[in-house]
Amino acid sequence: MTEPTLSGPASPDPMLDLRRVRQFVAVAETLNFRRAADRLHMTQPPLTVAIQKLEAELGTRLFERGGSGGVSLTPSGHAALAEARRLLFHNVQLLAAARAASAGTGGALRVGFVGSTTNGVLQRIVRLFRAEYPGVELVLKEGTSMRIAERVDSADLDVGLVRTPLLAPSRARLAPLLAEGFVAALPQGNPLAQKPDITMEALAAESFVFYSREDAAGLHAMAMLACQRAGFLPRVTQEATQVQTVLSLVESGLGVALVPAVMQYNPSPRVAYRTITNLPPAAEIGLALLLPEPSSQAAQRFRDVALDCFGGD
Repeated sequence: MTEPTLSGPASPDPMLDLRRVRQFVAVAETLNFRRAADRLHMTQPPLTVAIQKLEAELGTRLFERGGSGGVSLTPSGHAALAEARRLLFHNVQLLAAARAASAGTGGALRVGFVGSTTNGVLQRIVRLFRAEYPGVELVLKEGTSMRIAERVDSADLDVGLVRTPLLAPSRARLAPLLAEGFVAALPQGNPLAQKPDITMEALAAESFVFYSREDAAGLHAMAMLACQRAGFLPRVTQEATQVQTVLSLVESGLGVALVPAVMQYNPSPRVAYRTITNLPPAAEIGLALLLPEPSSQAAQRFRDVALDCFGGD
């Protein structure tokens, strides 16, 4: 049996009115124009006109009319009903997702992090944030502090966990989270590893694995300042960007290094960590984001969780 069609060609790409789609579903589910009109809180004549317009847009009949407002679905109507229900469902999902993202309780949040924050800082913030805002998808990107700050500045990242100081201008604002000092990382065979703690002056004759001036400028500057305050310039035998890479080179016996104190809680059998008795806190972990207008409400919520974790100090 040939499917009934309406006269005139259908538009090649009809833009469906969601209100008419909703009206079509109501008629299809009740199979009665009067009952569908009651469900939709409207009168029957405009509902009839709306369905006629929808059929004209689609170029095919959706219903076979019967008596007393009763109808039955045509094959095209049956096929359209399943897709119409999906369309309305995804419309609701779209609205919910957009509203959740606007409120900071949904959507995606792009978080940059420097590698040394994975020794507890990142995990603590992420765990609490996910518990409080399970609808937000966290997209984690590792990088250097300078690169993370640049990507926050350009809105390529929403927030960034970085080490300060950052020795370059940026629109990103920093929320201090955690101040910590350096400790000495020594190859296990180094004689200084036999001492319970050391002074900076004791490191003056050592070869150093140091931070790259270009890619880890903040750590480079703070470590260099610590050496100079102790009255010496370090003899640098190797440079690296990431703290983990610096430690790998210390493990290989290429020299000693100054590393953030948090790194000693990730022990290695080939590296000895020793407190430096006369060295004040030199490094700081902070959260970089654009203020006063963060890139999203989720970014602001991530900042609040981070500050709650570490008390903003």
